[in-house]
Formats: sequence, C-alpha cells, structure tokens
Amino acid sequence: MIKQLFIVFLLTLIPTLELRAGIPYGILVLNSVPYAWLYVFLAALITNILLGPIVYFIIDKFVHLLRKIKVVDKIYKKKVAHIHEKIFPKTELYGDIALAFFIGIPLPGTGTYTGALAAYILGIKPKRFFLINCIGVLIAAILVTLIMLSGSSLLHLFI
Repeated sequence: MIKQLFIVFLLTLIPTLELRAGIPYGILVLNSVPYAWLYVFLAALITNILLGPIVYFIIDKFVHLLRKIKVVDKIYKKKVAHIHEKIFPKTELYGDIALAFFIGIPLPGTGTYTGALAAYILGIKPKRFFLINCIGVLIAAILVTLIMLSGSSLLHLFI
C-alpha cells in the first residue's frame, strides 16, 4: 500500500494531472483495502496543498531571473498588462473565491500550477494564495473522490 500511495504522490506532482489523476489511480488500485479511499484522499490533498506555495515560489524566482533580459521584460509587461485588463475585473468582482473555484474545478488546465501562475500574475501575496489554494484543492479532492466513489456511471460523464 505504501508503494501505491507513493505513486499517488508522484502523480499528484505532475502538472495538469495533479490529484485529478492521483485519486482515481489510488482508489482503483487499492479498491480491496478497507478505507483506502481515505488514505488516497489525504495523500493527494496534502501533496497538492503543499505543492501550491512551492510552485508560487519557483514562478516568482524564475520570472525575476528572466525579467533581467530586456526583451523578455518588455514581453512580460505587455502580456501581464493584457491579462490584468482581461481577468482583473472578474477577480475584483468575485474575489478570492473565483481563484479557489478555478483551482477546484477538476478539469485539465486548472489546478494548483495554473492557480499559482494566475495568483502571481494578479499580484496575490503568497500567504493569501496559500489559503486560496487550500480551499481550491479541498474542493477538487472532494469532487474527484466523490466521482470515483459514486461508481462508473457518474465517471462516464467525465470520460
């Protein structure tokens, strides 16, 4: 069981997959172990929650490094201004809960990695992002676990 939980951990670290792959894998592989879904849920949840601040920190350091190049800095400023113009009014209207739901929707292209990037671009401070990420990851973990535990009929809606 430890080996399978380690694989859940590794799958949860993969961008775009995250716990959306880790939880289904763990539940399907460990289906004969009593309460395995709970161990899988907790392993994926904790991994994804801790991943958020790490990704945010790496983005912050990477962007600062790249912005030392004038051409990259010019492109970055232009892109960030465009994103702010397009997205910022929506985040101002709906607040932090919008980013939490974006992280929490179990679809490709959403999750901790893109949530951290969005938070960084929008200027959300790391502590605030950590709370938003916790809420979003909890939403995603609950949804994915419920889908997996509800049986294959509901799972076919998403595949």
